[in-house]
Amino acid sequence: MALVLAIGVLLCLAGIVLLLNLFGAGDYVIRRVTSRYLGELPPGYAAGKRGFRVYATLVLAVGIVVVGVGLISNLVPIAAALIVLGALIFGVASVVAIAGEVETARKPKR
Repeated sequence: MALVLAIGVLLCLAGIVLLLNLFGAGDYVIRRVTSRYLGELPPGYAAGKRGFRVYATLVLAVGIVVVGVGLISNLVPIAAALIVLGALIFGVASVVAIAGEVETARKPKR
C-alpha cells in the first residue's frame, strides 16, 4: 500500500504543479504536447489555458482517489472521504472537459 500511496502523492503533486503552472510547467506542456497535432487529430480543448486547467484537475482528482486507496488499510474514514471527493471532482471535471472538447470540435476550422 505504500507504493500506491506514493503514486497517489506523485499524481497529486503533478496535478498541482500543472494546475498552478509552477515553474512554467503548464505552459511547457501546452507548448510541447497539447498544442500539437496528434496524428490526424488537431489540437483540442487542452491546447488552451482553460482546457489545460480542466485536464490538470483530472490528474489531481485521480491522485486524490489513489491516495485514498493507499490509505484504506490505516485510516478508513479519511480514505473513504478522499475516494469520494476525488471521484466527485473527476466526474465534474470530466463533464466540463467533454463539453469543452465538443465546443472546440464544433468551432469553424481556419
